[in-house]
Amino acid sequence: MIIAVGTDHAGFSLKKVVINAVESEGHKVVDVGSYDLSKVDFPDYAEKVGDLIQRGEAQRGIALCGSGIGVCIALNKMSGVYASVCHDTYSAHQGVEHDGMNVLCLGGRVIGEELAKEIVSSFLSAEQMNETKFFNRINKIKAIETKHLE
Repeated sequence: MIIAVGTDHAGFSLKKVVINAVESEGHKVVDVGSYDLSKVDFPDYAEKVGDLIQRGEAQRGIALCGSGIGVCIALNKMSGVYASVCHDTYSAHQGVEHDGMNVLCLGGRVIGEELAKEIVSSFLSAEQMNETKFFNRINKIKAIETKHLE
């Protein structure tokens, strides 16, 4: 898979760890920035990740900020982008399997390097479950998206 990775300054400390974890799982990374510790605004980098998902140039994304919450909120404003903050391995795979999550959001000021590696691995190895109840729920999410997002 191609994985888009983006971060602001507050998530920057985990970026290299995340990229290495993605590559060690055999996936390709598209790094959309930021590229140093200069203070930047998280919505700019969240949007870059989401744009690649929307255009089909990345199958999944990983976005980082201080808490993971800001990038998550920004990404969920984008049609076809389903993001969640996951600071545990169960949520990282369950979000993909049951809910169609395609962007993992992490907080660089919340979790450490080893946990980040495990969460990334859990997210990347997960596949959406092929069960009617999950598809029905995802379709309901998409109907809400169509109704409320422009």
